[in-house]
Amino acid sequence: MNQYPSVTKFMATKLITFTPETDIREAIDVILKKKISGAPILNEKRELVGMLSEVDCLRILLEGPYNEEPKKMTKVADYMSTSVKTISTDKTILDAAYEFVHSGFKRLPVTENGQLVGQISRVDVLRAIQKMEPHIKHVPDSWKGREPKLPDHKKSRFSENA
Repeated sequence: MNQYPSVTKFMATKLITFTPETDIREAIDVILKKKISGAPILNEKRELVGMLSEVDCLRILLEGPYNEEPKKMTKVADYMSTSVKTISTDKTILDAAYEFVHSGFKRLPVTENGQLVGQISRVDVLRAIQKMEPHIKHVPDSWKGREPKLPDHKKSRFSENA
């Protein structure tokens, strides 16, 4: 039995999504009004083709003068990230935490058989941590009075034998 809950238990399923053809300024309005940091981009077949983040939207300011904005680059497709890291429904909160720590992403689309079914964020993982019960530390009777000590370099202020 896996001791960590599935990402599906904490993921969001009612997602705000955009299409590549969505006007970028309209997408920014939605991001601001809904107080989200980004959203998945789906094509006409509802396939995940990209992600639009706050950072992607900031590129308007940086690239605008060079690309004669707003005349040429006005669609989400002009700014979205097309290299999308996803996490599958069979992964756990631990797997999601690992991805967030090592990738720097704030959110990951959750997929099942290649289809978008939800999205998990760093905040969702924090909520999961809050709900998780600490594991009971079992010390075998034969160890009583002579439990192994944690090396000094591994100790923290939360260590039992610090």
